[in-house]
Amino acid sequence: MAEGLKIEIVSPERLLVSQTVQSVSVPGTEGYFTVMADHAPFMTTLRPGFITVTGDNSAEIFFVRGGFADVSPTGLTILAEESVPFTEFDHSDLQAQIKAAEEELARAETPEDKSYAQQFVSALLNLALEAQQLNEGHVH
Repeated sequence: MAEGLKIEIVSPERLLVSQTVQSVSVPGTEGYFTVMADHAPFMTTLRPGFITVTGDNSAEIFFVRGGFADVSPTGLTILAEESVPFTEFDHSDLQAQIKAAEEELARAETPEDKSYAQQFVSALLNLALEAQQLNEGHVH
């Protein structure tokens, strides 16, 4: 049996995680996926969302704004545009981003601009909903 999955989460500012865990849930562009030890190698882009790192007796959650996930025989490396532990996630900043995106949508004139702005607003609203659900799930 494998010893576990080696994971590293790296943002431009710092190395957030470097440890061996049981599994990791990651927000891929096409949806969430879970990586465990001995996973088939692949690389994908990430969308804004939450990474859940599950160890033997605990789970840690990290926000990621985007980036890349690389699954290799040596483990999982996440190169994040931005990443912080969930405890440091700025909910008020997200609300400000939603408001700005909704204003941009209201100003959009072409169908292409409206479509792009609507997708961005929807992505931010989904992220806010995920954050709220995670927050409610971690209240003791």
